[in-house]
Amino acid sequence: MVWPFKPRFQKQIARIEITGAIASATRKRVLEALKTVEERKFPALLLRIDSPGGTVGDSQEIYSALKRLRSKVKIVASFGNISASGGVYIGMGAEHIMANPGTITGSIGVILRGNNLERLLQKIGVSFKVIKSGPYKDILAFDRELTEPEQNILQELIDISYQQFVQTVADARSLGVETVRSFADGRIFTGQQALELGVIDRLGTEEDARRWACELVNLDPEKTPVYTLEERKPLFNRLVQGSIQASPALSAGIDWVEFEMKTSGLPLWLYRP
Repeated sequence: MVWPFKPRFQKQIARIEITGAIASATRKRVLEALKTVEERKFPALLLRIDSPGGTVGDSQEIYSALKRLRSKVKIVASFGNISASGGVYIGMGAEHIMANPGTITGSIGVILRGNNLERLLQKIGVSFKVIKSGPYKDILAFDRELTEPEQNILQELIDISYQQFVQTVADARSLGVETVRSFADGRIFTGQQALELGVIDRLGTEEDARRWACELVNLDPEKTPVYTLEERKPLFNRLVQGSIQASPALSAGIDWVEFEMKTSGLPLWLYRP
């Protein structure tokens, strides 16, 4: 696609914000925004991340897209209140990373949770009859305990996902794999600690990150505007969202319940406090 105002965009820096749990909707929105950044030939991108992480595959796809874009666009990631687990993984797609001293980050690891309602179902007299093609087709079924072979299968899956995470951090930050393993045990740490560990490059605010992005492409930080790429929501969604603004906690709670239901039984790069 040919954009008619290329010079105007070349004198701005793009901004994409990633907030909340990372799932398929996040991936779709961010990939579309990254495509726009490339097509309009923005010289730099400010990537603001305020997320506890999320699904493994979606985080990997966003990371891969950022890594490809780096050959054409300077990318600076700014970690907000929290950029943990999958948020860290996505940040590895940026050439440069900045965080606040008190940012909560880290939580490098993998978690998978299922629900066991066996005792509850027994109390109310409910049972299930399962016909399956193989012994592991109903792995993580909520009406029974895991068997030992099932636990081994899932642990191997988690270990492989964890190795991928560790290797990505090691490659992106030019650290040894064993060095990354020494702090990639699921622990969280502050932005200041992340700097000491080599996970980020500098401490600073989003405004500091914006100025850094401008300097990287020889634009004046005092005069260069920021173009934020946001998803345009349908009118109905905007009206509904406006009607429930008085209860943001309720809205956030509903979002988390929906995320939990959709990702039950999936490996996650997610910080769970």
